[in-house]
Amino acid sequence: MDEKKKKIQYITTTLPYVNARPHIGFAMEIIRADVFARYRKLQEYDVFFNTGTDEHGMKIWEKARELGKAPQEYVDELSSAFKELVPQLGISPDVHFVRTTDPQHIRAAQAFWERVRENGYIYKKNYQAKYCVGCEAVKTDSELDHGRCPEHPNREIELIDEENYFFKFSAFQDRLLTFYKEHEDFVVPRFRFNEIIAFVERGLQDFPISRLKEKMPWGIPVPGDEEHVMYVWFDALVNYISTLGWPDNEGQFQRYWVEGNPVQYAGKDNLRFQSAIWQAMLMAAEIPQSRHMVIDGFITSGGQKMSKSLGNVIDPFELVKEYGTDALRYYLLRHVNNFEDSDVTVEKFREAYNANLAKGLGNLVQRIMKMVTSYEVNISGVHEEHSEEILSFHHRHIEAFDYVTAMNEIWRLVGDLDAFIAKEKPFKKIKENREGAEKDLRYLAKELYRIGYTLQAFMPKTAEKIMRYVTEAKLPEESLFQRKD
Repeated sequence: MDEKKKKIQYITTTLPYVNARPHIGFAMEIIRADVFARYRKLQEYDVFFNTGTDEHGMKIWEKARELGKAPQEYVDELSSAFKELVPQLGISPDVHFVRTTDPQHIRAAQAFWERVRENGYIYKKNYQAKYCVGCEAVKTDSELDHGRCPEHPNREIELIDEENYFFKFSAFQDRLLTFYKEHEDFVVPRFRFNEIIAFVERGLQDFPISRLKEKMPWGIPVPGDEEHVMYVWFDALVNYISTLGWPDNEGQFQRYWVEGNPVQYAGKDNLRFQSAIWQAMLMAAEIPQSRHMVIDGFITSGGQKMSKSLGNVIDPFELVKEYGTDALRYYLLRHVNNFEDSDVTVEKFREAYNANLAKGLGNLVQRIMKMVTSYEVNISGVHEEHSEEILSFHHRHIEAFDYVTAMNEIWRLVGDLDAFIAKEKPFKKIKENREGAEKDLRYLAKELYRIGYTLQAFMPKTAEKIMRYVTEAKLPEESLFQRKD
């Protein structure tokens, strides 16, 4: 396909905040984004896939001081852990990894600030406010519970009384509502879209976007005012375009952001930042909006929010070490709700792994290929079915970011093939009706290849192995997934 005529797709995760090591929630988000990126590549799109780390702000400044480290040294260590996780999760190798301490990002954040200021949407004033360091955000009394942030009840609310820069958020209520009306699928799922529409309809308040450097020095300097640094999230949101080289690389920015229908994955705690604040910032800078916001729920464990003190934090590195990359991808894509909160435990993970991977898919591949090779059945050519026809199998589910249903459809095929073997018994038929048995086994091999092909975006390593076994008529040396006790 002519490069100029290729369809374009931009997709990004939010940037995880590097005040702790990677957790399974981030693994879920980047794996889901990777599925969409891989699927688009199968459709021959030109894809730009972005992730990275958010590295400024009060929490990082405090943590670095607590550990006796320079902030840059601290974020270098944590960012490297997130970067190491990316290949462990089987993420597309061409994913772009941006850091908000990158010189290019700092230049872009300052250029973005200057453009918004020049357009009249940044001003300076004295104010008093209640600030949650855990959220890195100002809180109203209605957002607090007995004077504390519900998300960070163990932290004291900080009282701010200083002169800072503000973003004129209130100027964008009507424009945001018009945009939402014109793009009825902007936020997925719909109930999250309804939440943000209701939030904007209630009225928008201007909010501070800087801190005095003498009180919180770990941030990007405000251009033209070295006494102030940007609020962490104001600079962090700009990563979605700084990663493209904006404002210097106009060609890449135009290709992927303007023409690439940007899809952004985010957790539900980021709903306002991504679908209202970031969109207003883009309007203020006269930059086109995002196309889709896909909002995940949270992962809990044992019915409780994961925390080190409770000892229920699930480490994605450990799961990959024990079960393999594709096993983790499988579980997060099929057994964790697309948009609602889900409870995950190691016990639930092991149960699903044994039942659906070791006993399920792995056993099916072994059975079919053993019969094919043992009975020397010619299955050449069964893999040549038109790829677009195979991809259409779950096209509508992936386009709706409904990976659970897409995976369930694939596992329905696994069940259908098991049922076919039980009914037709090719292992017995081969003795009395070789022609019939060979027809059955060619059908089984063809459908097994279909399973492998449709798994490419979800479980790429497993998909590659299944397709190779069928194409080469090869018996796996061992099951794809070994049972775990």
